[in-house]
Amino acid sequence: MSKVRMQDAGCRMQEGVSLVATPVRRRVNPGFAESRILNPESSSGFTLIEMIMVIVITGIIGSMVAMFLKAPIQQYLDVSRRAELTDIVDTALFRLASDISTAVPNSIRVAVCGGIPCVEFLPTRDVGRYRAVQDLSNPASAVGDILDFAAGDGSFDIIGQPVLFAASDAIVVGSTQSDGAPAYDTTATSGVLRAYTGAAGLQSTVNMTATKFPAFAALSTQSFDVVDGAQQAVTFACEGALGVDARGNGQARLMKHWGYGFNATQVAPLALAGSSAVLANNVSGCVMDYGVANQRLGLLGVRLTLTSGGESVSLYQEIHVNNTP
Repeated sequence: MSKVRMQDAGCRMQEGVSLVATPVRRRVNPGFAESRILNPESSSGFTLIEMIMVIVITGIIGSMVAMFLKAPIQQYLDVSRRAELTDIVDTALFRLASDISTAVPNSIRVAVCGGIPCVEFLPTRDVGRYRAVQDLSNPASAVGDILDFAAGDGSFDIIGQPVLFAASDAIVVGSTQSDGAPAYDTTATSGVLRAYTGAAGLQSTVNMTATKFPAFAALSTQSFDVVDGAQQAVTFACEGALGVDARGNGQARLMKHWGYGFNATQVAPLALAGSSAVLANNVSGCVMDYGVANQRLGLLGVRLTLTSGGESVSLYQEIHVNNTP
């Protein structure tokens, strides 16, 4: 019996031992981690081939984007260039019209000065009325200095408010000829321009060169014009070769000349002294029309074309000229 118990006990002990979980130890290769680091196939990054492929693909995408953006960008540049040219032309024509609005009646003259379209005029600084008859309100004595058209009269009274004069001003009386020539002429037979010889400041009497006026200068309006002595005659001219150069830019420019005196015949702008200023560059076309038909209507037609980078803007303006003396 004891032997049997011992066997049973042994069996139970074996069974108890077999029921206990024994931890299993895994063998670790000590060079595994080092092999992962040193092995180039398992490391992260780009190869040279991958980089070349990325560069090629990026270039293709960039080229496609540039093709789609080229037209809108070019359109924007063209619109900006046209807007800039339009602004320049509009400003130049506005300046031209503003100055011509002050012109002495019938002093506008247009010519092709040495192949260059140019317009000349006399700017008015002030106007007044001269005394044509003496004041007979007092029968005892006739009072007043009249402007005598029968002789070389060097002075006359101003009717109404005094006029402000400068020492270098000029006087125009009775400018009625549409060709504009008498307004620049100082002779007794055909000219209506006289130099002011009085003092500067507000004056009630005009003193001038005592040269007889022609008979046609005596008008019922009894008006006279004071020409600004600082500007004297003024010329606007398109100077340079009209057309475009190899880069698609206009080759001429619109110029203003003033302060060069008075010339009986119109002079080419390049030969004028005095002062000058540039109103517009890149001029490729210039037309100034003051023919017989326009003279009758009192209109000066000006067409100005500017070209830059192959883009052209052309504006036409009819400038009203007051030719009523």
